[in-house]
Amino acid sequence: MNAEQLQKTLRASQYAEQVLSIHQVYLEQDYAIDQFSQPLTTEQIFDVVQNTLKEISDETTWMRTIRILRARLMFRWIWQDANQLIDVMTLTRELSDFADAAICVAKAFALAPLVAKHGQPVGYNHKIQDLIVVAMGKLGAQELNLSSDIDLIFAFDEQGETNGRKCIDVQQFCILWGQKLIYLLDHITADGFVFRVDMRLRPWGDGSALAISHAALEKYLSQHGREWERYAWIKARIVTGGKEGDELLDMTRPFVFRKYVDYTAFEAMREMKAMIEREVLRRNIEDDIKLGAGGIREVEFIVQVFQLIYGGAKLELQDRQCLVSLHHLGEVGLLDGQAVSELEDAYLFLRRVEHAIQALNDQQTQSLPSEPELRQRMIDTLGFVSWDAFIEHLNQKRAKVIYQFEHLIKEKEHDPFVESFSQLEARLNEVLDANAKNLIHEFWNGHALKKLPAKAVQRLKMFWPHLIEAILQSDKPQAALLRLMPLVESVMRRTVYLVMLIESKGALQRLVKMATVSPWICEELTHYPVLLDEFLSMDFELPRRQDLEDSLRQQLLRIELDDVEDLMRVLRLFKKSNVLAVAASDVLAESPLMKVSDALTDIAEVSVSTTLNLAYQMTAKKHGYPLDVEGQRCSIDHLAFAVVGYGKVGGIELGYGSDLDLVFIHYMDEQADTDGLKSISGFEFAMRVAQKFMSLMTTQTLDGRVYEIDTRLRPSGEAGVLVTSLKAFEQYQLKNAWVWEHQALVRARSIAGEPSLRDKFEALRCRILTQPRDEENVRAEVLKMRQKMKDHLGSSKEQQKDGIFHLKQDAGGIVDIEFMAQYAVLAWSGSHPDLAHYSDNVRILEDAAKASCLSSDDATALIQAYLSERAESHRLALANQSMQVNAADWRDTRVIVCKLWQRLIDPSSIVSIG
Repeated sequence: MNAEQLQKTLRASQYAEQVLSIHQVYLEQDYAIDQFSQPLTTEQIFDVVQNTLKEISDETTWMRTIRILRARLMFRWIWQDANQLIDVMTLTRELSDFADAAICVAKAFALAPLVAKHGQPVGYNHKIQDLIVVAMGKLGAQELNLSSDIDLIFAFDEQGETNGRKCIDVQQFCILWGQKLIYLLDHITADGFVFRVDMRLRPWGDGSALAISHAALEKYLSQHGREWERYAWIKARIVTGGKEGDELLDMTRPFVFRKYVDYTAFEAMREMKAMIEREVLRRNIEDDIKLGAGGIREVEFIVQVFQLIYGGAKLELQDRQCLVSLHHLGEVGLLDGQAVSELEDAYLFLRRVEHAIQALNDQQTQSLPSEPELRQRMIDTLGFVSWDAFIEHLNQKRAKVIYQFEHLIKEKEHDPFVESFSQLEARLNEVLDANAKNLIHEFWNGHALKKLPAKAVQRLKMFWPHLIEAILQSDKPQAALLRLMPLVESVMRRTVYLVMLIESKGALQRLVKMATVSPWICEELTHYPVLLDEFLSMDFELPRRQDLEDSLRQQLLRIELDDVEDLMRVLRLFKKSNVLAVAASDVLAESPLMKVSDALTDIAEVSVSTTLNLAYQMTAKKHGYPLDVEGQRCSIDHLAFAVVGYGKVGGIELGYGSDLDLVFIHYMDEQADTDGLKSISGFEFAMRVAQKFMSLMTTQTLDGRVYEIDTRLRPSGEAGVLVTSLKAFEQYQLKNAWVWEHQALVRARSIAGEPSLRDKFEALRCRILTQPRDEENVRAEVLKMRQKMKDHLGSSKEQQKDGIFHLKQDAGGIVDIEFMAQYAVLAWSGSHPDLAHYSDNVRILEDAAKASCLSSDDATALIQAYLSERAESHRLALANQSMQVNAADWRDTRVIVCKLWQRLIDPSSIVSIG
């Protein structure tokens, strides 16, 4: 052995001295084989453990052999640590691998005698039951230290009985199995122990059954799981148990990681911190580098509180290892780079100190030694010239952890600028009318509040002053209060939302601002409070198309195709949450109108495209795939099916409450059968895809529906079939369609489905629109259709006399401009085909100017009028207000539009705007 390295090892550890005196021959062999300098892979560690024990059947010999092996490996690890031949995380991983291997061999050794006595444990599902070993704590995270105990939970999949002569139930069998496993590893013999085993993290703790079924564990976590157990289960990992173990762990994830942002973790963290501080004081363990201030536990808590808050929404935060998750926190912007770097540096140093402490005597302690001899050994190992220098360095590291920890979980302190509750209420009363005051009185004295649990009432009372303060800072305090009260009532039982808003003052202020601008947003949040989670984590940038696609794909990856209810829930919440994000960006970031419409259209298109794929897969799973008209087999990559958007979605001009005008087109062989067991014709297949699509999108559930869909613009309208072949669509448009149907085609655009079919549709659309037409005939047909709409949808004569202007339907409104753009395409694209290229009004008008069909001034005037009126329509939609506005405010805009209408469409109309 290297004499200098040996001296450092023995200086670092009295325990190593003992091991050397007892097992010198073994250690010299081990050193000769690997020089104690090379890391061991997981496979190597498992091979060493299994090969060392494989021929042993006698229990006493087995226990002695594994304990000697443990001593040899511990000596090796202390050698490497003392001589800085291994980094902290590699050492903790190797220690954890050894624990895993020891558990596996002990479990296997314990099984044979039990089977001989009782037979195999067989569940009611007729499967032989395995003992599922769940590693918790440091072993679960593969972060074991030199003298760690191991926290375990034993479980099994299904109740049942053994099949031997002396049968017992499966739970009893697994309890005996687990007891034997513990004995083999934990029992102290003349050769020591392998691992101390701690089972106290199991449901109900000490005194409860040692092994629990999958169903019982699920019930416990859902009904009785406590907040601290969520922290514990973050690190849970299956050591043995196969597929059933993985399924059990998957079942626990929703308990640990709430689906959306969960600010209650702050409160739980404070309670746990207070409990630990009381324990530190009681046991006088301020020098404990794990539990003391600025210790290892605080670094872990910083990481874990973010994991619990955001882990449900940000899957990358669900990693078990502290440093891995710490880096993810930096990557997603929840901690800044300096904080990540300082916490990582402190954590690695504290873990090295922990190893130095535990190497001294192989004891499970994190307390700094008080004896001068042990202190000197420690600082020699760690490379410090004096104990004082070490303590100074240690305190610098701990101070950085303390700062980050206190900054993260500090209590909501009293703000001297925030008035007392009574002053706030007095100020509120000054701006409220009698109805609003009565509403508050009824809220606090109503039956709903009396039925609330005490903790919910307490949280509501904590939240109320924060709400009043934010409302009083708004422009319209009474409007904000009246709009937010239903939301408060809808979430007061689910107090996690109140905690979110208490913890995030900025979010509460944003919510109040949104309420003053948009009762529609408040109504959405009231009906679907789950959207609050999304709202609180928004960055108020408009969502990008790629991010929308990635997000929806990730959410659906975890859901089986047969789980229609969950699929619909994801689709609905995807649409609602992203539309809310657009509204928030619109209101709070004042995003431009065109970009808002683009984002709303992107949300619709992603929803349509994803739903089409789901509907297609569901139909194909049942009936197999059809053939296309060229005899090619269709597949999920070759749908031969497309969705065409008309109206606002086609024109890339969606608003907040817009429905979708859709037409379905296919390119399948309608007569050929699909290739599944339950084959149907290509026509039936296309119909069922369209029907399934409609069902997924429009079925009313607790989460609402994705979109209202109107399919009446298909060939022959409501009398026509739901889905049409491309050829039939072409024949209809060329031979039977009315002028108004070609007018509608101007605003048509393929938005989902087979790319080649979409290209064919676009080419057909351009061919139809660019047919030569008689301008006078087009003008007459457009005028006739416009008059019908005014008669049915516009303001009455009495309303117009009263100074009312319908922003969309009256003369000079949005529809007039849309009709002029459509007229331009139908009348002039025969000689100017570029006019048929785009489906949105702004670019059509711009192209009309480029083609000199309109003057640049006229096109610009129409575009500006159109954007002004659309912007106001957006504002009114957010405010849940009618499109009927004060005519005097829009006189100049209407005059411009009506003069152009008179010149282009109806020379006989009279421009008379009061």
